[in-house]
Amino acid sequence: MNVQVALPILIPLLAGAVSLLFWRSRLMQRVVAVAGTGLLLVASVWLLSTVSRDGIQVLQVGNWPAPFGISLVADLLGAIMVVLTGIIGFAVALYSLATTGRGHEAYGYFPLMHLLLAGVAGAFLTGDIFNLYVWFEVMLVASFALLILGNEKAQMEGAIKYVTLNLLSSVIFLVAVGLLYGMVGTLNMADIARRLASLEDNGMADVLAMMFMVAFGIKAAAFPLFFWLPASYHTPPVAVSALFAGLLTKVGVYALYRVFTLIFHHSPGYTHEILLWGAGFTMLSGVLGAAAQFEFRRILSFHIVSQIGYMILGLALFTPLAIVGGIFYIAHHILVKTNLFLVSGIVHRLQGSYRLKRLGGLYRSHPWLAVLFLVPALSLAGMPPLSGFFAKFIVIRAGIEAEAYGVTAIALLVGLLTLYSMVKIWSEVFWKAAPGDDAAESYSTVGQRELWLMSLPAVGLALCTLFIGLNAGPLYALAEASAGELMAPERYIEAVLGPSREGSP
Repeated sequence: MNVQVALPILIPLLAGAVSLLFWRSRLMQRVVAVAGTGLLLVASVWLLSTVSRDGIQVLQVGNWPAPFGISLVADLLGAIMVVLTGIIGFAVALYSLATTGRGHEAYGYFPLMHLLLAGVAGAFLTGDIFNLYVWFEVMLVASFALLILGNEKAQMEGAIKYVTLNLLSSVIFLVAVGLLYGMVGTLNMADIARRLASLEDNGMADVLAMMFMVAFGIKAAAFPLFFWLPASYHTPPVAVSALFAGLLTKVGVYALYRVFTLIFHHSPGYTHEILLWGAGFTMLSGVLGAAAQFEFRRILSFHIVSQIGYMILGLALFTPLAIVGGIFYIAHHILVKTNLFLVSGIVHRLQGSYRLKRLGGLYRSHPWLAVLFLVPALSLAGMPPLSGFFAKFIVIRAGIEAEAYGVTAIALLVGLLTLYSMVKIWSEVFWKAAPGDDAAESYSTVGQRELWLMSLPAVGLALCTLFIGLNAGPLYALAEASAGELMAPERYIEAVLGPSREGSP
């Protein structure tokens, strides 16, 4: 029984339950948060190592054989995403020790964080399309509760937009699952792929593909229904913003990759052409929205949207190199975007605002923080030798090889406009003179231990970005092997159903 596939789900669920047992003990909740996320990271690295060495790992829950029971499946893509979940969970847990107040902790911040991580890991590891819906709902409940912690007016306004659009996505997803089950009679994704491939000229498959595309597109904050993200991600505590920025939209992107490489790859000339247009508009609308903003976290929120476009572009081009680029881009972006939100929180703690006009002078007073911002900022813009350069280079090269010159030109333009936004933040927050003596007064109220706890995870993520940029080979090799699995879905089907089932009618 391959229990290690379930550990990335079980560990945060258990940690959340233990946190509830120590509801009245702030110290124990914090200890459990760090220990639980640390164990999640260790278990996820172990799982990735096993998958890399031994191939796709499958756990049939309750020993019910597929497709009759629930399957947990860890291929390379799922294992990579779970490792990234562990990294971000551990970094945010450490950061939360310095930024989460007693009030938020008293209302269940840490149990909700564990529940969210369990939902994310469950979505990455499930082999059942209905359970993918279930894990999405677990994420939605936990993220909505985290979003409204504090009960401020801006939070409530953002939460209404967030939950409304995500509930619409969930309804479309659930209806699509019901229709798909009625058509093929199974919910196991490997079995769905096998049975759907045996149907000839079924127009309903195209309809279902579009429904899943819309549902997951909303979850991923793709054009045109992305406005819930910049309306909400800047409103909660910064640790929550960082957690959301790193993981939530990537689950939607992962679902697109999973469904459109395993199940709906029968008509790429139709579905992937729509994805291609969607990727271009997502990149452009996100970066233009960011260029118009003058609030630190709102700029970063719009850039989540623009960068999602690059990830979808990798899938839309649907070539081996493009899929490699998409996976590489997802990994790079999760680390970089989380780090930028963490840095924004440090800036806020030092100077008391996220508005660029009220900030300044940090290059002179805290040069280390300026460097800490520049690493993820320049990586996001795609500057060498950082991780973002290689991520953008692979995707753009794949676009040129596929002769998709229009969307490739958009990708290059968006990279330049991203650099503009990062330079704007740099000049306003770090380079210009501080507005009066506010910075010095704010800094005097920040304890050294608190500042150290906030900086440690940001430094760790920046080092990851530098390592990937200076030594891109290992991540590229993982992305290439993962792309090979995605482009050959029969491997996934055989791992779940067994060789005797694959290819049978």
